[in-house]
This record gives sequence, structure tokens and C-alpha cells, in this order.
Amino acid sequence: MLILLLRSILPASFAVAILVARLAAAVPDTVAASISAQYPSLEALYKDLHAHPELSLQEEKTAARVAAELRAAGFEVTEKCGGTGVVGVLRNGPGPTLLIRTDMDALPVKEETGLPYASTVRTLNLSGTDVPVMHACGHDVHMTVFIGTARMLSGLKDTWSGTLVLVGQPAEELIVGARNMLTAGLYRKFPKPDFAIGLHDTPLFAAGSVAFTDGFVTANSDSVDIVVRGIGGHGAAPEYTKDPIVLASQIVLALQTIVSREIRPGDRAVVTVGTINGGTKNNIIPSEVKLQLTLRSYSAEVREHLVASIRRICRGEAIAAGVPDDLMPIVTVVGASAEAVSNDPALTKRVRAAVTGWLGADHVETSEPIMGSEDFSQYGKTVERVPLCFFWLGAAAPEGLAESRRTGVPLPFLHSSKYAPDTEPTIKTGIAAMTAAALDILAKN
Repeated sequence: MLILLLRSILPASFAVAILVARLAAAVPDTVAASISAQYPSLEALYKDLHAHPELSLQEEKTAARVAAELRAAGFEVTEKCGGTGVVGVLRNGPGPTLLIRTDMDALPVKEETGLPYASTVRTLNLSGTDVPVMHACGHDVHMTVFIGTARMLSGLKDTWSGTLVLVGQPAEELIVGARNMLTAGLYRKFPKPDFAIGLHDTPLFAAGSVAFTDGFVTANSDSVDIVVRGIGGHGAAPEYTKDPIVLASQIVLALQTIVSREIRPGDRAVVTVGTINGGTKNNIIPSEVKLQLTLRSYSAEVREHLVASIRRICRGEAIAAGVPDDLMPIVTVVGASAEAVSNDPALTKRVRAAVTGWLGADHVETSEPIMGSEDFSQYGKTVERVPLCFFWLGAAAPEGLAESRRTGVPLPFLHSSKYAPDTEPTIKTGIAAMTAAALDILAKN
């Protein structure tokens, strides 16, 4: 009836456009009502995931649960992609392909939140050591938002056109999960995405809000091991030794000048010595000391400079200490390195506008880049150069955040044994924001 009335007084194309606009304007309210109706089951899912966390590369039961939820939402599901990875595909006519990713792994942390559904899980890690396990980084929130978004988009198929590829990724904490899935053929065996979006919860913003960053969001991350070698001997006769403890101490201090005196002001970088180990007894000068470092940067040039400077400083300090050439320090970049996540400007502007239209400008903030690391960057590093948008999901109770800002006492942060998001508004906002972004990207022409 409304269409007939409009057509009688307006050009047909204009009338239909108005109707479409009005229907589109009603979608946020429809989604909000649907999220509220489904929230009890989503909360149960969240609590189950929280109480039964699994470590990186061991996410068997978690992956099975994610796969089952995607199947129930109407997705074609493939399991064990790149290990325990899950891929859900929903084809809905012509249009772009959008990848939405969640991470699934937990951390070796003993939970101290006091929640009634707190994790009591202990398991053997990859080294065979018995450790506690907790979702201390909010990946349980991410998975719940991911499933809620899948349900919303499946139920709104009449309003969008294109293909959804939903990725449940393992081993984000080890920075290997995305690489494993891509190596296993994520972009060859499944529809290649035109865009990829993801989110991460944070206690730096209030639950009910999201935050966007232009350009770099998270940093490059590299781990470096240094073996400082010397000539051991008796602590009472240091003149017969080349003391690696003194040399290691000098190296630690010299490393602090890399960022302050070698990196251009405005280029961010971090060099942190996380461990220093050496010696067995108070009157024995050991033959070696081991240091472990973490490096953070954004640009490739700064990243390369940090490693080169560490090598130069270690060698220079050893030469100054009179260490023989065959006992120069050994500097090794170890393990998988994370690459900085950089948001695509056009996609991020588009996603931010769509989310702001749903949540309101008062609930959308701007965030500075952080020195934390994330392997979501890998989805944009292949030859396809898929544009990325990664945004923050506020997870702090507003009153707690306000008190923290007033007193200067920080809230328990990610990876803390006491980290506990303000569950309901965080999950609901995450689903609404992700749904808004997806519907805009996959909007019917």
C-alpha cells in the first residue's frame, strides 16, 4: 500500500529509494530487539566458553562449539583448517565477500576474578608443563560476539547481498594461527575476501562503546634472545675472568639508548628486557648470562633498526670488556613475529560511519595506536592485499572506568588474572557494531 501511494505522487525510483531508506532505518531497532531476545542463550554460550578455556593450538572443544553454532546459524562449515581453525561460509547472492574473524585461544593464567563461572581448568601446555588456563584476553567475548553476529546476519539475508566468510582462528596468542590458516588455503579453498574486519575488547573504554584508530592499530612484535658469554671463575679473583654479569648489565643499560637516541622522535618503539638469568652461586662468576627481550615498532624501517642496533651494542660492549672474538654475544630473533595491524583508511571510515549511525556518536571514540600485538594483520599481508578494519570494543563498567580515571588506579588489564569485562553491554554492543559494519559493506545496490 505504501509503495502504491508513493508511486502515485513521486517518480518510481525515488519512491522506492525512500521506502528502502525507511526500511534500512528500522534495521538497527530490529537487530537490537533480536539481540535482546537471544541474549540469554548468548550469555550461556559466553559463560560456557569462559569456564572451559583451551590454550593455543589445543582449541579442540572450543572449535567444535564454534562450528556447531555456525551450522545452527545456516553457515556451511569446515573444521580443522590450519589446525583447529573453523571456517563458516554463507553465500547470499552477488556482491562483495566479507571476512569476519574471531580468535579462540586462552592464556596460561590462574583466574582470580571470583566470578561464579570462573575457570578452574588446568592442562598440559605444549611443553608438557601443568598450567592453569583462563580467558584473560577476552577471546570468549570475541567468540560470543562472532556467533551473535552470525545469527543476526543469517536472519537478515533479505537486507544484504554477497558472501560472508566467518573465521574462528586458533593460536592468536602465539602469533601463528592466522598464518597457519592462510598457509592451509584459507584464500584458496574458500571465497577470497574483498574486506576483513575484526575487533578486540578492552577495559580502556566503557562497555557500550567502540573505538577506532586510523592507520596503525597494534605494533610489530619481535622476541630476541641474547647469550652474553664470558670467562668464568672465582668471585674472589675477577681479574682472571671476563665477567658476563657485568657485561650483561652494561648491555641492558646501553639498550635503553636505542629508542631515546637512535629513533626519530615521533616514531614509536619499545625495547624491553624481560628476563636476565645467569650464575649459580654467590662466589662464582659464570661463563654466560641469558637475556630475553621484546621489541615493538610500527614501521619496517624502525623494526630493522632495533635488531641491528641490538647486535651492534652487544658486540661493541663485549669488545670494550675485552671479550675474545670467539665469545662475542649471540643475538637471535626467536619464534613467530607479529606484524603491525594497519587499518585501511577508506574501509575504516566506512565502518566507523556505519557503526556511528547505529550506536550514536556519543558511543564511538577515537583510540591511539597501542604497542600490543595482534596477528589479524596477516589477513591483509597476502598477495590479495585485503583491506582491513580492526576496532576496539569497550568492556569496562562505566562507573568503574570513571573511578579509575578519577583516582589514576588502573583497572585490571588484558592478560590479568582479574580481568572481567562488563559482559552484557559489551557483548550486545559488539554484535550491533559488527552487524552494522557487515550490512553496510554488503548492502544491496
